[in-house]
Amino acid sequence: MLIPTPARILVARDPVDFRKSIDGLAAVCEVELAEEPLDGSLYVFVNRRRNAMKMLIWTHGGFVMLYKKLEKGRFRWPPLEADRGTISPAELAALMEGIDLSRARRLKRWNPRQSSSDADRRG
Repeated sequence: MLIPTPARILVARDPVDFRKSIDGLAAVCEVELAEEPLDGSLYVFVNRRRNAMKMLIWTHGGFVMLYKKLEKGRFRWPPLEADRGTISPAELAALMEGIDLSRARRLKRWNPRQSSSDADRRG
């Protein structure tokens, strides 16, 4: 695999100027999103026309930037309440395939909560 599995995948709600390269997108992470671009998260940006996506991630000693352009259609972000949101690797794969996440419905799931006493027993 080209990039390590990121700690989290963060999408920016608002389009960015795609003349920006790695340093410009890292600055957007710091200034506009108040995030640390060196933390191992994958940052996802869309252009104004929403037909192209850039992704930025810090890996061992440098940044990797990925670029995807749809020849037809637009990327549709899931609804975001803030200027950014997190998505799962499955949602990112769907986005990259051109699937409209704004209409996708997530099924309710249940996960057990781990109490601090359970964590202490596991060591």
